[in-house]
Amino acid sequence: MKPVRLPASAVLALPRWGLFALAMLYILPGVIGRDPWKNDDAASFGIMWTMAHGAWQDWLWPNIAGMSMPEEGPLMFWLGALCIKLFGGLFGDVLAARIATIGVFLLGVLSLWYTTFNLGRRPEAQPLRLAFGGQPEPDDFGRTLADAALLIYLGCLGFLQHSHETTSEPLLTALLALTLYRSVRYMEKPCWRNAALIGMALGLMTLARGWVPPAFLLVALFICTRFLAIPAGKALPHLLASLGVAVAVTLPWLVAATIAQPYGQSPQASWNTWNMAQLALPSLRPLQILLRDGVWFFWPAWPFALWAGYAWRRQNNLLHIVVPTTFVLIATIMLLMHPAPEHAQLLMLVPPLAIMAAFGLLTVQRGAINAIDWFSVMVLTLGAALLWLFWYAQLTGWPPKPAHNVLRLVPGYVPEVNWLALVVAGAATLGWFLLVHWRVSRRPSVLWRAVVLSSGGVILIWILWMTLFLPLTNYNKSYATVARQAAAVLPADTDCVTSNAGPAQRASFAYFGKLPFNSVDQPQCRLLLWQDYSRGVRRDPPGDWTLLWEGRRVSDRSERFRLFRRTVP
Repeated sequence: MKPVRLPASAVLALPRWGLFALAMLYILPGVIGRDPWKNDDAASFGIMWTMAHGAWQDWLWPNIAGMSMPEEGPLMFWLGALCIKLFGGLFGDVLAARIATIGVFLLGVLSLWYTTFNLGRRPEAQPLRLAFGGQPEPDDFGRTLADAALLIYLGCLGFLQHSHETTSEPLLTALLALTLYRSVRYMEKPCWRNAALIGMALGLMTLARGWVPPAFLLVALFICTRFLAIPAGKALPHLLASLGVAVAVTLPWLVAATIAQPYGQSPQASWNTWNMAQLALPSLRPLQILLRDGVWFFWPAWPFALWAGYAWRRQNNLLHIVVPTTFVLIATIMLLMHPAPEHAQLLMLVPPLAIMAAFGLLTVQRGAINAIDWFSVMVLTLGAALLWLFWYAQLTGWPPKPAHNVLRLVPGYVPEVNWLALVVAGAATLGWFLLVHWRVSRRPSVLWRAVVLSSGGVILIWILWMTLFLPLTNYNKSYATVARQAAAVLPADTDCVTSNAGPAQRASFAYFGKLPFNSVDQPQCRLLLWQDYSRGVRRDPPGDWTLLWEGRRVSDRSERFRLFRRTVP
């Protein structure tokens, strides 16, 4: 028997303009006005910037101002570089590159929504018919489930920062959501067209993050066909066609790079080596990362997803249970087989968990929903209040302890008020209290009531951080200041600079300081930018060098940069 009984009043869908506004409130803060930070975000932007302002070889061989980075795949960098080409003159290169991030985010949101909508309107997913009528219509039920899945997706804490970065990880998540959608359409109607569209999504995923995730997802699709009783004689040729299309999508880059030999060699060998390094025998470390980080990374999806697995345990051959559950299990196996798991592996669990969680909401008791709501209200309101307190303290010096705790992390930083950011932060806070008042006073019976506060509170915290504390965070995480200091002492006759700096640092010095780093096939240069992480022990580069400049970010006492000129005998 189905575990769901719902009246039509519980499936009130959110207005379309409200969903769009919510998505924009989520993605725009942290995209506008943010410098490339000292992590993979800066490194990825460096590849895009190099492509946009470099030669044709840079489009075939991803690199950061001459530092080879062929491992993941070029698709996200192509998108960002194309946006820089089209919009860089209007918005600046950093914001232009993040237009691709916005597009990738919208692709993931739409794919997830339509996946859940198609699953929710199927006959086997409908609630039990009520004795005197009044049950929801299939399309209304599907829309409400899709709205709930979207709210859960936006509320996942682990997805928050990654969705605003220029890396390939948000693209991987969006393409996984697209693969989920195409898989559902194929399971509804197994045909060559749907199989080819699955292959297209898998091929794009290969260009974005290598062939390991698509290979695992093909296994997941075959498992789904077994549970859903699709004849193997039909499924196997279709999956082989999907594989062929995926290969056809990937081959143009590999063939072009092999024939053209950018910088005298092909990136294919390094790309294959990186892909093979993603696989190893299962070990305890990935399981520890999943259990340790997954508790917060997948919140609030994982409690509802676990409950969905329990509530629907007797309906194990239904499309809306089989597809997301299989994708979750296969993504978990892929995580356990990774020798050094990154957040990219965790992100692959977010879309199917959000779909499972939406179906779990159908059977959660009112008491549990109220408990989650009160937890969200207390924790997220407290978090917002602390952000306002620390912002006020760093401006005025009162209370003294919070002010000291903030400013000691960023010595030399001078706080100032950005009135536009303050208005946005104030409006977001007011909107949060109105949302809480609506939820508490009206006690709506709509299905998505259990997650609207969790999602709204997470968006509030992000907006406050990306408005009130964005200048401080840019100051703390950006290399802009130190890169310009190095550029100021660069000799006028400099033709190229070699460096041992990491990807994020090289990208920042190339973009902010315009240092002319050596290209992939260029020999050593007369100037050297030396990065040293030692504390208390000075480590000089090998060879004969004369020091021209030394500097660091004021917020990092362990990292040093020194500019040397080679000593000419």
